[in-house]
Amino acid sequence: MQKNILTFTIILLVLCYTTICSAATKEITYRLKWLFNSSVAGDIYADEKGYFKKVGLRVNIKEGGPGKDAITELELGHAEFGVASADQVIRALEKGAEVIVLFQIFQVNPMQWIYRQTLPEINTLEQLKGKRIGITFGGNDETIMNTIFAKSGIKKGDVTIESARFDFTPFLTGKVDIWPVYRNSQGVILKNRLQEAGEGVRFFNPADHGVNFVANSVITSQKMMETDPETVEKFRTALMAAWTDAMDPSNSEDTLAAIAARDKGNNDAIRKLQLDATRNLVAADVFGTIDTAAWIQTEDIMLKEQQIKTVVKVQNWLWK
Repeated sequence: MQKNILTFTIILLVLCYTTICSAATKEITYRLKWLFNSSVAGDIYADEKGYFKKVGLRVNIKEGGPGKDAITELELGHAEFGVASADQVIRALEKGAEVIVLFQIFQVNPMQWIYRQTLPEINTLEQLKGKRIGITFGGNDETIMNTIFAKSGIKKGDVTIESARFDFTPFLTGKVDIWPVYRNSQGVILKNRLQEAGEGVRFFNPADHGVNFVANSVITSQKMMETDPETVEKFRTALMAAWTDAMDPSNSEDTLAAIAARDKGNNDAIRKLQLDATRNLVAADVFGTIDTAAWIQTEDIMLKEQQIKTVVKVQNWLWK
């Protein structure tokens, strides 16, 4: 009899413990903007090293890529958190979405253009005239390049626009002069490939010419902020800590190992180069700093170039 009671007690305790643990662990979804590689090092590090688990969160991190829009998923309730570029956030706000920017991942926009050193160095925007330029139609690089054209007075007839997809062939074969890349992902791959072929490259950075668009930032919905602020704070704090640690050179070995567990498209050498490039783009005194002035400038540029038609006051949607 005593044995049966003891057995029942143990089973009851196990069930209770399981129920308590389940209730204590909040399950949420986090949609990235791009694929798993070194450019999302902090996101991977947070999961692999248990940063979310330590604050009682179970986070399902989903890759981004073509057709994956974090803001849409927030609105549909398919994700609680996501990553989006500033132009995506501002366009969504104009359409009535309620999106809160929790922190800024990059202090330097990784969206740039790569070109061969055999071309004259592009020191002024006017030097884009006559060039064959790759643009991802519907992508944020299209928004940036359209701003550059308007700023410099370049007409579409002054350049040749080529559709950029995920096949580098048009650039590698010389059909396109300058090709849009994320400096810390495709930029590293193309630079490495051309260097192996004995060719040098340069990068055209719009920020060098006064076109400052804020890049990827971590977002949530106003509804999430209002209904579960505790989870928002836990997620934000854990993810920022993970990014800070992942970018610390002393943690490079652990960071690269975590990335390698998920990034199946690149080798160790490329992953290391991408991590170095990412570290340069996120550099700041305090990781995650929101550059309010840059956000306001991004909205102003989009208004001026009629990429949006109404003021959204994006500064009101930034984490305070």
